[in-house]
Amino acid sequence: MSPMSNTDVRGVDRAPSAQVWGPLVGLWILWGSTYLGMAVLGRSLPPLIGNGLRFGIAALVLGLGVLVFKGPRSLFVTRAQFRSMAIMGVALLGVGIGTISMAERYVPSGVAALIVAVMPLWIILFRIRAGERPAALTLIGVAVGMGGLALMLLPGGTAPVAGTDHDVMIWSLAIFCSTFLWAYFSWRSARYAFPRNPLVTTTYEMVVASVALIVVGTLIGERPDVEQITASGVWAAAFLVFASVAGYTSYTWLLRNAPMSLVSTYAYVNPVVAVFLGWLVISEPITSDVLVGLVVVVGGVSLVVSGERR
Repeated sequence: MSPMSNTDVRGVDRAPSAQVWGPLVGLWILWGSTYLGMAVLGRSLPPLIGNGLRFGIAALVLGLGVLVFKGPRSLFVTRAQFRSMAIMGVALLGVGIGTISMAERYVPSGVAALIVAVMPLWIILFRIRAGERPAALTLIGVAVGMGGLALMLLPGGTAPVAGTDHDVMIWSLAIFCSTFLWAYFSWRSARYAFPRNPLVTTTYEMVVASVALIVVGTLIGERPDVEQITASGVWAAAFLVFASVAGYTSYTWLLRNAPMSLVSTYAYVNPVVAVFLGWLVISEPITSDVLVGLVVVVGGVSLVVSGERR
């Protein structure tokens, strides 16, 4: 790749910075808040079926919007495109979000967000394996960001949850493994065939994820109980539907138009948002370690952004 080329090692043509920042900042905020949303939703609905319904409703809303504004022909896709969208829907939303939603029965939401923050490390490894040499500032930024996350992890997470230490360990490991799948298929996404309209891509991926989550949830014995549904659960579901549409659409667009290391900075910022919302919504304490960690994380993101610009 030429030093002056605007195409990265994945073959992605980078969009101008002015177009990237809006979707990226929206992704930071929206996905950071979904950890708390999933934890609240899990108190009203079983995790897999609850998130399956969330993606199903979001796909319906988004699909109707595409149908009205773009016409029926925009929803027609080729077999290769559907296969690509099915792979991404199952890997990212089905396995990724499904694992987190089940893990949050035992693992605090803030801790879950911190574990997901290892994702940029996988991306750096993929870039090096592909023959790219990330900028020194990018590598330093990753190291600094991970150090800040370690500082935030010291206080022990957010609200207490059920289960034993063994449950927490097993499901924390499950989240860690799911981050590899998320990073791997995000990295490979540039090679897949997708419709030109990212809204169409998002719609199909959420449909596939919805079916997969509901089927698996039903097979493992999940059964919704209407009496357990609370007002907070309904609000959480409504917010998660919105976050699914806006956040995942932004992510899909960014995968095609921005450097992968820049896109993956959401994994740093999400824990910052998750910890803040834990303090704001359910009065979780923010210690001096957390404050220092937040400052360090922001510094790490700044270094990654600077490295990618250069």
